[in-house]
Amino acid sequence: MKIALISDAWRPQINGVVTTLTKTSQILQSMGYELETITPDRFRNWPCPSYPTIRLALGCSPRLEKILDNSQPKIIHIATEGPLGLAGRRYCIKRNLVFTTSFHTRFAEYIQVRFGIPLSWGYSYLRWFHRPAKRIMVATASLENELKTEGFRNLVRWSRGVDTSHYHPRKKILLNVPRPVFMYVGRVSVEKNIEAFLKLSLPGTKLVVGDGPQLEMLRKKHPFARFVGYKTGEALAQYFASADVFVFPSITDTFGLTMLEALASGVPVAAYCAQAPRDVLKDKRVGFMDQDLKVAAVKALSLDRAACREYAQKYTWETCTHQFIRQLITVK
Repeated sequence: MKIALISDAWRPQINGVVTTLTKTSQILQSMGYELETITPDRFRNWPCPSYPTIRLALGCSPRLEKILDNSQPKIIHIATEGPLGLAGRRYCIKRNLVFTTSFHTRFAEYIQVRFGIPLSWGYSYLRWFHRPAKRIMVATASLENELKTEGFRNLVRWSRGVDTSHYHPRKKILLNVPRPVFMYVGRVSVEKNIEAFLKLSLPGTKLVVGDGPQLEMLRKKHPFARFVGYKTGEALAQYFASADVFVFPSITDTFGLTMLEALASGVPVAAYCAQAPRDVLKDKRVGFMDQDLKVAAVKALSLDRAACREYAQKYTWETCTHQFIRQLITVK
């Protein structure tokens, strides 16, 4: 069976959406499914203003239509609400084709933080975008309930995973800095609320791993924090394992894969009492949540690293992918 996966989010971006789609695609292909990934690298694309690693495939409809006409997929899944997602949505509606979508990102909250656009406008667009989908896949039960109150229908579950063979406990040999090490990993941008972490008065060292539009500003504003930039592969895994606490300051993420990557590395998590941490940190032994992020960070120091690893091993990409394909093939 051939599946078309349409996404505006793709490499070279590194984020939870891209990781989820990449891992799911790999496992689908290993299961014997034929996959047509329709992503910005297949079109003329332009950098997103203020965030050049995000590429926008503007004016992509004619080429996308040719790709899908030639490919003739059995199932079409639209993962994002950008230019490619819009073109895919238009294609399906024009041809009266059944399709599914997924809700990965709080787009309405992000554009409110970045550009001051009212939340109501953002959610009006998202409801309009997803309304024709036969199923809208979301990662957690609480996000599903929240979206129901916003008027979304046909919501189903598609959870997330972590590669526990890559992210695992290691000796803390990487960092020659005062301990304890409180670490953030991810995109360095305003919607991630990183400054709430950097403003904290904490013992030891605050470390930021990642890149993004706020990097230089935050580096200048917080000279006592360490910013090591963008890391991947073994280097990233070593950074995770070398931390004492992983701090997750976001209040807008829908899941937060980095929390699972930290837990798989044997590192407890500190977070606000927001939707994503509440859904991921369901065992009090592995994470501490508080409306005072400093309280959460300090208390997380005493949590059980072995329990963190054990907890993360429950989340596998294989389980995630089987859930995804089950939602697709049972669509009528």
